[in-house]
Amino acid sequence: MARTKEFDPDAALQKAMELFWERGYEATSMADLVEHLGIARASIYATFGGKHDLYVKALERYLQTRDPDVAEVLSQPGPALPAVRALVESYAEESAHDPRRRGCMVVNAAVELMPRDPQIARRVEASWDTVETALTSALTRARAQGEISADKDPRALARFLLVMMQGMRVLGRAHPEPGRLRDAAAQALAALD
Repeated sequence: MARTKEFDPDAALQKAMELFWERGYEATSMADLVEHLGIARASIYATFGGKHDLYVKALERYLQTRDPDVAEVLSQPGPALPAVRALVESYAEESAHDPRRRGCMVVNAAVELMPRDPQIARRVEASWDTVETALTSALTRARAQGEISADKDPRALARFLLVMMQGMRVLGRAHPEPGRLRDAAAQALAALD
């Protein structure tokens, strides 16, 4: 007869996500995970695999629960440009007002692990591709509706906004000076005029 788990795997994954998000992959040891999750090392291995497997699952949890569904936000009927502006401004505000200065787990994963971890690189790239595609689609619609100039390149603008928004996440973690982030967002949005 199989033993029943004496802990909630979903709650444990949530706690692991919070710890990895706070500290990063390298600074989180298995001993830290055992203590923070309140479950035995063997149970962690049996349920999630090793530390790297748990990190990948935690990153996936973050992607499912923390990142806004950018495609949904940007594909609403009507004018597209206000939604793009609101998205960029929300990145600036969230980055400026992160009391724990954790930043974005996707950006944190990119900076810490992407250069040497192909599995993480694929997940980070997929996240960025999703944002870029949603922005490109919204900006293409905005151009077709006359909200931005016909000579603007929606894909190039989308890439510019993606890079700028991810940069705001980095600054939000390192030094979240609201004026700097708001000014950067305003200048980026001026490129749409």
